Amino acid sequence: MEIINLSEHNSILNHYLKEIRSTDIQGDSMRFRRNLERVGEIMAYEISKTLDYTPEDVQTPLGVSSVPQISDNIVIATILRAGIPFHNGFLNYFDKAGNAFVSAYRKYKDALKFDIFIEYIASPCLDGKTLIINDPMLATGSSMELTYGALLTKGKPDKVHIATIIASQQALDYVAERFPNNKTTLWVAAIDPGLNEHSYIVPGLGDAGDLAFGQKV
Repeated sequence: MEIINLSEHNSILNHYLKEIRSTDIQGDSMRFRRNLERVGEIMAYEISKTLDYTPEDVQTPLGVSSVPQISDNIVIATILRAGIPFHNGFLNYFDKAGNAFVSAYRKYKDALKFDIFIEYIASPCLDGKTLIINDPMLATGSSMELTYGALLTKGKPDKVHIATIIASQQALDYVAERFPNNKTTLWVAAIDPGLNEHSYIVPGLGDAGDLAFGQKV
């Protein structure tokens, strides 16, 4: 599996990443959601460079111009709920894409131990599609693995892109062992060294879902 770390090259992405992480700024939930969306837009642009294109003639007022158009049939899949603003960023660019949604959540056995559960999935047929699965935080990789397994019940995609904003090195290693090597690309804005005892990414940014939509009971 190819892993593309966008933080290896300086860009405006780092500005949004700083604001997403900053405790001085992330308390503004509207700005936090918009920054997740902005990172999604940047990643969509980067992913677009790797897609297949077909020339298409377009009539202008003065003639005809040939313009390459994306020929991939794209489906954007999001892990609820933190992924919604991130998803919107991708959809702003891939506005003709299909959309899939999966609910994956932690059910704690005690303060430190938990299992991942999936209760809901809505997706178009994925046979032969280019699947982009996005989740802002890739902590352990377990939710991503289960989400991919759930999506495969809707068909077999031709190519898979995993998009995340912050990932732990542990999660990257975990996902790399479990996704098809020859057709999976993982895009990440920052790689953090580890997890704390609650399996949250350190330094990370906290709970992305709570920061975007408020605390849950």
